[in-house]
Amino acid sequence: MSKTVRLPLCSLLALLLAAQSMPLPAQTTRLSRGEVTFADVAALSERAGLVARVEVKRLAQVEQARAAGVRPGFGRFYIEGKTGALLIGKAPLGENVKYLVDLPLDAYGEGPDLKRQDVFVFARRVPARPDELQLVTPTAQLPWSLEGATRLRTLLRSMVSQDAPPKITGVSELMHVPGNLAGQGRTQIFLSTEDGSAASIAVTHEPGAPLSWGVSFSEVAARGRNSPERNTLAWYRLACFLPDAPPPGANLSKTDHARTLALDDYRFVLNELRPCSRTLQ
Repeated sequence: MSKTVRLPLCSLLALLLAAQSMPLPAQTTRLSRGEVTFADVAALSERAGLVARVEVKRLAQVEQARAAGVRPGFGRFYIEGKTGALLIGKAPLGENVKYLVDLPLDAYGEGPDLKRQDVFVFARRVPARPDELQLVTPTAQLPWSLEGATRLRTLLRSMVSQDAPPKITGVSELMHVPGNLAGQGRTQIFLSTEDGSAASIAVTHEPGAPLSWGVSFSEVAARGRNSPERNTLAWYRLACFLPDAPPPGANLSKTDHARTLALDDYRFVLNELRPCSRTLQ
């Protein structure tokens, strides 16, 4: 059971200031307490300077006067923990760390009893304080599990690999080219990316066959039969960041018929990818 304590201001000043100045996510709806999704973990991972496994040694609720900006139904907690594995990070962590995290409260105003439990933290280092961390969001701490660790390591490896899918920023071109047979054709969707690298989607029409589609994150044009598996980094980049419709400045097919087919194919791809479910808004 956690309890509210008056923590020494000198030892927590940097952490409290960091938590109070931390920008909230763009969508500031009430936090859900449902199951954490792949998209949640991916969003935390790409914002984090380090991801680590920590064993909670001490858990104390920060008194309300010092917990500015905490959402209703949550409390702010000071945690001291023992560092386990550093899953990603540019420099090693010390044996012990401390940080602040917002956790849901029960009907009695109590937080969860996490003492001696392992958690994942998605964080940044606090300058000039090697044993202190700042979480990338107020709630960027997740329960540790063996299955979760395996999934997280796979995701982190894919994010730092040389052929990692780039971040998608929009749609630049949407063109449908008919084939030689009735009902045959292909729609090419060219994507804009944060780093300027190539990315494209192809939707293939064949007479008497269902639509097929695929994606390419290289200069080689996409083919219609290699769509990404759900809950992979490639899926996340597309499902969570493709716009609902091409922007007004996108280059579209010139004829009405080709343009209609291209837009229909774009909506088909979105329906194949979505939803991009998140519970940690």
